[in-house]
Amino acid sequence: MQNFTAFIPTKVHFGKNAVKDIGDHASKIGSHALFVYGCGSAFKNGSYSDTLDKLKRAKINVTEYGGITPNPLIDDVAKASKLGREKGVDLVVAVGGGSVIDSAKVIAICVADECDPWEIMDRTHQPQSAVPIFAVLTLAATGTEMNPASVIQNPRIKQKLGFRHEFMYPSHSYLDPGYTVSVPRNYTAYGIVDLIAHCLEAWFGEGEASLSDRFTLAIIQEAIAYGPALMEDLTNFNLRSKIMWAATNALNNTTIYGRSSPDWGVHILAHTLSVLYDTAHGATLSIIYPAWMKVMRDRAADRIVPLGEALFNTSDVDETIQCFEDFFAQLGSPIRCQDAGIDLSCKQDILDLMNQNQAQGFNYPLSVAEREAILNQMFAEKRSLIALV
Repeated sequence: MQNFTAFIPTKVHFGKNAVKDIGDHASKIGSHALFVYGCGSAFKNGSYSDTLDKLKRAKINVTEYGGITPNPLIDDVAKASKLGREKGVDLVVAVGGGSVIDSAKVIAICVADECDPWEIMDRTHQPQSAVPIFAVLTLAATGTEMNPASVIQNPRIKQKLGFRHEFMYPSHSYLDPGYTVSVPRNYTAYGIVDLIAHCLEAWFGEGEASLSDRFTLAIIQEAIAYGPALMEDLTNFNLRSKIMWAATNALNNTTIYGRSSPDWGVHILAHTLSVLYDTAHGATLSIIYPAWMKVMRDRAADRIVPLGEALFNTSDVDETIQCFEDFFAQLGSPIRCQDAGIDLSCKQDILDLMNQNQAQGFNYPLSVAEREAILNQMFAEKRSLIALV
């Protein structure tokens, strides 16, 4: 095992009406909130009105910035940061899924440091401070509600980058599964894929950490056990609760302690599709993870074999990969580019951007030939579904 420091300072409030005390918690930290949200779901699920009411009852001044997109854009982060500085806010409250909370994390630094947000993402600026962040989660997927990471897209230079800093841990996160009941079928599936992909990035990371492996397998098993049931009963609060907590734990550091790094190669490859075609993040992962494993089947066999034995009762590498692909398809998430409306004419543009951005993982670096092989698998003819064991 590698040396590590365990540090998860976020206070999580989980369950029905979890947001009820947000005003009391916020009033102990600040008096003027920048209230950041997305493109409409917060109004539909009640999280917007619930949060705003609690903040105003606690005499918190509120400045709103709405319209954060599912693939969050650096321009929105810059505009919201400028607004926050002009209004003198002293905390950021994010109501939404990963895109909103990721944006809020960078906004919180920019408000305090008065810096350009892309200089944070490309590591030109080293953060010196941040205003506190409060997160009200409305989508079970990214785990951003309990970690110090953010991923933001810059369409002008065709890059989507991730950044981590301890200033970006939310002070408080409010996880009410009821806010996810109205999430549509496709984004519910994408969230389940995303949490599994986060576990796999840890699994294929650098280093040996047996307890972290056990945590990782348990989270994937939770998704396999309850994900399909949720897809058949989208309004089931208990199933929403199980998937929400699994998604949070999939990326709150517990799966990586003892490793020097997760791999992140599939996520970095997947960002190419988001940048070029605005494809939903989870959809990019269900397309690319099986393709990546097929190309890495020999290099990563020592990790794929125990994964298959634990999850699908098979030691066959190819069968394990097919089981993942079939599970993603069972959820209704795309497993080929064509399923996401990306046709063969796009292949060269995708490959060019992958190579331009040198898309690869930390533990499994990729050659140009391997990127092209992965891309070919992303467009390959599908096999028929096999029964999951």
